[in-house]
Amino acid sequence: MSFTTLDAGAAPIRLWGDAEAVEPQARGQLYNIAKLPWVHGVAVMPDVHYGIGATVGSVIAMRGAVSPAAVGVDIGCGMTAQRTSLTAADLPEDLSRLRSAIEAAIPVGHAMHETAVDVKRLPTGLHGWDEFWSGFNELTGPVARRTEAKAMKQLGTLGGGNHFIEVCLADDDRVWLMLHSGSRYVGNALAKHHIERAKSLPHNTDLPDPDLAVFVADTPQMEAYRRDLYWAQDYARRNRAVMMALLRRIMLKRFPQARFEAEISAHHNYVSEETHDGQDLLVTRKGAIRAGKGDMGIIPGSMGASSFIVRGLGNTASFESASHGAGRKMSRNAAKRRFTAADLAAQTRGVECRKDSGVVDEIPAAYKDIEEVMAAQADLVAIEARLRQIICVKG
Repeated sequence: MSFTTLDAGAAPIRLWGDAEAVEPQARGQLYNIAKLPWVHGVAVMPDVHYGIGATVGSVIAMRGAVSPAAVGVDIGCGMTAQRTSLTAADLPEDLSRLRSAIEAAIPVGHAMHETAVDVKRLPTGLHGWDEFWSGFNELTGPVARRTEAKAMKQLGTLGGGNHFIEVCLADDDRVWLMLHSGSRYVGNALAKHHIERAKSLPHNTDLPDPDLAVFVADTPQMEAYRRDLYWAQDYARRNRAVMMALLRRIMLKRFPQARFEAEISAHHNYVSEETHDGQDLLVTRKGAIRAGKGDMGIIPGSMGASSFIVRGLGNTASFESASHGAGRKMSRNAAKRRFTAADLAAQTRGVECRKDSGVVDEIPAAYKDIEEVMAAQADLVAIEARLRQIICVKG
């Protein structure tokens, strides 16, 4: 085992990586989480950093409770990747037109489709769309009423921040498609509603951090949250599937000979009902993927670093989890103060992407070293493929 145990005087905290490198604020959050009476244990990933309530890069296993802030406001955020039959030799030397075609077909940032995508005519591989959309009638009323129209138009859109669409090359020169996104506005609205609702409950008045407020089992508040949570997680999965179908259509228009293997898709901000240590637990992964034995996953680097397709090793000490990426080592504001557009251009040399001041906060130097992150979790996942991006679309 390669983990270090942090002594919080409460539930066990197992850390993969350098304990001394964990920022004091993040360490304090971990100790606060471990002291909650519902917590069975905490697994900390090597990409850990400070977040709201709970650290990003943490796995929290609870008995009969869940903290909505420990899921995060982008419910169901995650990755999808797909290997193609294309190789580097099939691609043009100038990739700018392909990048422009992707940006034209898939809205980024706050943008959305003018009308909802006709998902039934798009080869997403997913079914049950009528049943899925009917779920809006069961969501928390005020949130559902103000988000339904936007949710329909945002299905199949990227968002901003660290969300991206990439065309990558593997070490064997095969072309991969990869993207990172979540549940967009509707998931954010549902998350914020339930975070504030949890804070108002009497059993949460004496917590070390009000953002760690929980819902407990067998209460109306918990049932309402779980209903909305699972729907938003499904929305995020379908959002990525629609984008990937749109991306395949772009590729086929330019490369009609292209064939595509099965998609790999994995949430990294979500809740799952699982059994560990002989107990039925609610496992929250905030910036972490499930890495059960044989589970396929995706661990991206930054705009200028390698990404990895991985296979889970089923390490029980980590609640069968692994990191979700490189993890930030400085805040967005700190990155903007320290780096310039010229720095971004230098660090993304060879990648067809935005290189302006609007995305300086995503500069590779703002992230941890993905090679070190992968080395720290060698007992959690096995690397199946190493990818490097040649096109990166951001909002």
